[in-house]
Amino acid sequence: MSEFSVSGQFKNRDGYASFETTVDAENENVAREHVLSQIGSRHGVKRTGIELEEVTQR
Repeated sequence: MSEFSVSGQFKNRDGYASFETTVDAENENVAREHVLSQIGSRHGVKRTGIELEEVTQR
């Protein structure tokens, strides 16, 4: 597995909040899915309220 750094922003009650996180995943698509799931779960945001700006392999 590779480590990916994912950054973006999500919609919250005050506008938008930025984030940057790292995840272990098999490929870039799996990394995107993990981050969408994590942010949605932690902050109660639907996938449509999350924008992924950059996904890079570390």
